[in-house]
Amino acid sequence: MIRPLADSRVAEILLVEDNEDDVFLTREAFDAARLRVNLHHVDNGEKCMQFLRRQGPYANAPTPDLILLDLHMPIMDGREVLAEIVKDDRLRHLPVVVLTTSYEAKDIEQMYSLRCNSYITKPIDFNNFVQAISQLAGYWLTLVVLPDSSRPVTPP
Repeated sequence: MIRPLADSRVAEILLVEDNEDDVFLTREAFDAARLRVNLHHVDNGEKCMQFLRRQGPYANAPTPDLILLDLHMPIMDGREVLAEIVKDDRLRHLPVVVLTTSYEAKDIEQMYSLRCNSYITKPIDFNNFVQAISQLAGYWLTLVVLPDSSRPVTPP
């Protein structure tokens, strides 16, 4: 029987974020949420794709259960990353939550048209940020049933 992740194992989460302050806040927020997660971090979209495809220094990377993706990054931005994920049959099943500072309607519409699963604007206040991460984690890790990331996905 498949159950929500929090009931069965530690969740593998990939945070794609170039701002070290936001990385620190996200780690603190997950700690405060008291959910079992391995939070992996890369600081640009190119490294994200290497992580997801297990290339270079990420040859032994786990398949993430959830990707938290910033929009504005160097080298390869969040839009380019999501477009690559959607094109790749081995990756397109991965849930992607955009976690960004942008409230721009065009960004929101574009990311949903590219198939993001959720779009969350980062609260500026630490307590609100912790609450947002806690709610996000609660939803994706305790309510939603996700595919087992340890098993290869067979494209239809």
